[in-house]
Amino acid sequence: MIKILIDSASDIERDEAQKMGLSMIPMEIGFGGETFLDGVNLSHEQFFEKLIESDALPKTSQINEYRWGEAFENMTKSGDQVIAITISSKLSGTFACAKKAARRFAGKVFVVDSLNAAAGERILGEYALRLLKDGRSAEAVVMELDEKKKKIQVLAVVDTLKYLRKGGRISGVAALAGEMLSVKPVVSVVGGEVKLAGKAIGSKRSNNLLMQLVEKCGGINFSMPYGLMYSGLSDEYLKKYLRDSAALWENHVDNPEEIPVHLIGSTIGTHIGPNAVGVAFFSN
Repeated sequence: MIKILIDSASDIERDEAQKMGLSMIPMEIGFGGETFLDGVNLSHEQFFEKLIESDALPKTSQINEYRWGEAFENMTKSGDQVIAITISSKLSGTFACAKKAARRFAGKVFVVDSLNAAAGERILGEYALRLLKDGRSAEAVVMELDEKKKKIQVLAVVDTLKYLRKGGRISGVAALAGEMLSVKPVVSVVGGEVKLAGKAIGSKRSNNLLMQLVEKCGGINFSMPYGLMYSGLSDEYLKKYLRDSAALWENHVDNPEEIPVHLIGSTIGTHIGPNAVGVAFFSN
């Protein structure tokens, strides 16, 4: 049997992972003197409650070699193979730790660098499950994931760049300019790193820019996994984005409520803050 293991930077919580038929290994997140396991004893809603109340930025920790090794040991002891999908190696040392741990499980454990995070990593995991249903071998699935991940696009309207600046994910100059002008920045994941893709004044213009960037990427391949994501305690901005971007979905989705929607968790939420809205998809 081949099992899929994905880290919590994919924004898949433990209970959801079980329903999907995969395993999730959580990142650790620290608030003050407390440490939590992302998506296990700290839900996405609880995280944003804490983030909004906290003055200091929480600290996220990569999954170390020992924890990966422990997971691989448990999952392979019955003779099963494991495909582990991780957050981008450009955003965390988690992939490197997983690769080191996998050396002890040659032929049993395969590690895939998603070169992504949040819903971008999630849809790669969903595609992996789809490939397994087709009866592919572990090696064939890994080859296909490494090829198709190049097509994944993640675009998001962020309410403020201050969290990305605090976390060192984007330059202070870009963040300061955004805050001074009260613009809504659009960020994307390019080559595994977070980049500023554009800026617009007001949510409607930024939603329109997001729609333009989706088309510029080649449009959404609706035959592959895709999804929307949002951060914070309210989906108000998400609903507005759906109204503003109706043209993207109208010929492909019968009911907008059928579009998969995911709440961003602590690993990525720490860096983008509340009130972000994004889309993840495989481009045509």
